[in-house]
Amino acid sequence: MAHAVLIDRTGGPEALTWREHPVPVPGPGEALVRHTAVGLNFIDVYHRRGLYPLPSLPAVIGLEAAGRVEAVGPGVTEVVPGDRVAYAGGPTGAYSEIRVIAVHRLVKLPDGIDDRRAAAMMLKGMTAEYLLRRTYAVKPGDAILVHAAAGGVGLIVCQWAKTLGATVIGTVGAKDKAELANTHGCDHVIVTGEEDFVARVREITGSEGVSVVYDSVGKDTFMRSLDCLKPRGLMVSFGQASGMVPPLDISILSAKGSLFLTRPTLMTYTASREDLMASAAALFDAVLRGVVRIEVRQTYPLRDAARAHADLEARKTTGSTVLIP
Repeated sequence: MAHAVLIDRTGGPEALTWREHPVPVPGPGEALVRHTAVGLNFIDVYHRRGLYPLPSLPAVIGLEAAGRVEAVGPGVTEVVPGDRVAYAGGPTGAYSEIRVIAVHRLVKLPDGIDDRRAAAMMLKGMTAEYLLRRTYAVKPGDAILVHAAAGGVGLIVCQWAKTLGATVIGTVGAKDKAELANTHGCDHVIVTGEEDFVARVREITGSEGVSVVYDSVGKDTFMRSLDCLKPRGLMVSFGQASGMVPPLDISILSAKGSLFLTRPTLMTYTASREDLMASAAALFDAVLRGVVRIEVRQTYPLRDAARAHADLEARKTTGSTVLIP
């Protein structure tokens, strides 16, 4: 037997329980991976709360981890026992000491990236990759707005966007996070509790507005973010840390300047093996060249996942957090 963090019901952090869990046997197309580091992401909170329903309960949550292959199923050739690997995306099951996962979701890790950094970067980093390179291809001269700029995805997006030649405007929820965002690619940092971010964006851009807004906050920022966009700008809503965005009358998009709106997910952008490998390769290249710095800013024992969730929801964390089995 091994151990895992499971939920029997949806709810608060107290719904997470650490207990024994059977070690499965890999079948065809599968590998058994022993985790060395597990990534903490806000989507884990959505699963725990039931905002994104799981297929069944009890369930092991978590979508991102790094570790070593211990065994492979029949016919598997992509990885062998001993390989260092990482993954991000469904199905859930990362909050465990060991798990079986389909090999087509696994990516081999280069020597220059250790397991903790890998667990901190796969989901957030590939999210940043598709946001900046495929959802909207950021180019020199673009002004962009990144909400939650001191968060896990935000720090990566801001660094990467800066190297693409963008003017990066970031928002943070507290003054102590402003310096962190400033040292990770933000040209301008707005503390939302102290400034009107719409007025400040308009001031920074000479009333023109930004080309794209990257918003993982949701309810609290969505409508006012539309007022930050230039005509035909793109609103990218990829999270809802403050709650779900209310139903939208789409005529608002025309009234505010023929705006575009998208609600992308990493799962769609890396659904094919080809897209997954291309996204991971771009991320590894950016990290190994120093374009993006991945910093594990908090660690918790995996058995203390409930405390990690409470801190994440209370916005006590910055950047990436890793759970250690």
